[in-house]
Order: sequence, then C-alpha cells, then structure tokens
Amino acid sequence: MSVRRVMPVIRSGTPEEHREFYGLLGFEPVMDLGWIVTLASPAAPTAQVGIMAEDRTAPVTPDMSVEVDDVDAAYAVLRDSGAEIVHPLQDEEWGVRRFFVRDPAGRVVNVLGHRR
Repeated sequence: MSVRRVMPVIRSGTPEEHREFYGLLGFEPVMDLGWIVTLASPAAPTAQVGIMAEDRTAPVTPDMSVEVDDVDAAYAVLRDSGAEIVHPLQDEEWGVRRFFVRDPAGRVVNVLGHRR
C-alpha cells in the first residue's frame, strides 16, 4: 500500500472566504459537492486543501484525508492494529471508497481510494 496524497480538511461555515484566500496562493477548485470544496495547485495537483462545513455521509468531520492506492488493505491493517474506526469502510456516490480512523492524538483521518 502506498500514499498518493495527503490533504488537510478545514472546517468552515464560510467556504467562499477560504476559497478566495487560498486562491491568492494559487489554489483552484477541482471539486465542489456543495458541502465540501477541494482546492488544488495547478502546478502540483496533489497539493490540495479541503474546505468542509460537515461531512454529509459520515457522523464526524475529518481533520485530514489520506488517499492510498489500496483502501481495503489500509482498512485491514488499521482495524487489525486496534485503531479506532469511527466510520466504516464504504463506497460513496462521488466515486471513492473510504473509512475514518482516529489517530493517536484524537484527530479523525479520512482514508480513501478512488474506485476504478
């Protein structure tokens, strides 16, 4: 299993303010589902920032996202390690398979892979 990208998730009730701010640094919108906006650098597309008020399909809002090449393997490793799974592995309508896990500091990590 390998990591493809890591993206901080900023919780905000005013996503447009963040969109404008990060736009000053060169980030551009690459996904907007209404409840989450992903901004990326055109020069380095895996350099991304997510802006979210709340997660619409999970009970908690993650602090960061980690995209891996094999989300099922990541799930098995973390589950078997005894890490706290706070949202089960599932397929989402926007084309990802994901789960949430709590890190040792208590942060919620959205671990995902794009379905092929």
